[in-house]
Amino acid sequence: MRIARFIHGGSVKYGLVVGDRIYERAELETALGRSLPDTVLGLIEYLMDYGVRDSIEDAVEKVSTGLRLSDVELRAPVDGRPKIICVGLNYRDHAEEQGVKPPEEPVIFMKPYTAITGPGQPIIYPDITEKLDYEAELAVVIGRRCRKVSPSEALNYVLGYTCFNDVSARDIQFRDGQWVRGKSFDTFAPIGPWIATADQVGNPHNLKIMARVNGEVRQNSNTGNLIFGVDKLVSFISMVMTLEPGDIIATGTPSGVGIFYKPEPKLLNVGDVVEVEIERIGVLANKVAREPQRLPT
Repeated sequence: MRIARFIHGGSVKYGLVVGDRIYERAELETALGRSLPDTVLGLIEYLMDYGVRDSIEDAVEKVSTGLRLSDVELRAPVDGRPKIICVGLNYRDHAEEQGVKPPEEPVIFMKPYTAITGPGQPIIYPDITEKLDYEAELAVVIGRRCRKVSPSEALNYVLGYTCFNDVSARDIQFRDGQWVRGKSFDTFAPIGPWIATADQVGNPHNLKIMARVNGEVRQNSNTGNLIFGVDKLVSFISMVMTLEPGDIIATGTPSGVGIFYKPEPKLLNVGDVVEVEIERIGVLANKVAREPQRLPT
């Protein structure tokens, strides 16, 4: 199952993506003969009942119309105000390209929900940075509230996965000596194009992950290179904070980020198109745009 948010007919809706079509909530409700929650956050909690999930998937087969994906504008597949918990230095190949020792436990930081932007929407290049970078990441979408869960239990609390770009202002990040400000600008958390549920993705630790800039492959790895897998990350973070439905865990990036590119850095410029592609999930594409000039006060 793939869950998407989109604009059609002047309003934001959600639906299920099958092939090149999307089936909106109203159609699914007609086929089901029952109401569905009116937000993706509500649907996430609803779907964690596996019997309900099966009946919704069956309903798709009864829907004969649907919309073409090309006729809608996709938006970030999450709504509400989720926590975005990011993991730094979590790929072996990324540690190697920096010449640093892998951490002994996950290194976490957070982005605000105001950084979220969706597929096809711009990444804004802030005026106060000169070193804008990309980071392709697998994002985990939490489905059930959890606190202090063991690694063996952790995947039971995962609804699914999506693509994530941990956009970073490197000069600010390195000057500050910590990561929050340089990674928290508005639009610095592109996510999408949809949520692929865990049963569709299968093993999250064997997925090809890539980043392309203007069609050039910059990152090309596999989630098998994760230092700490999804089960360990969910467990570790849940020991610190309560995870709630819709929360996002960005699991780290592999080698090939712009700042460490050899023989010289390859950072982003206005007009560049960045694509994050993850096997069995999809492609998240965003164009870098100049920061709009503020209106005079």
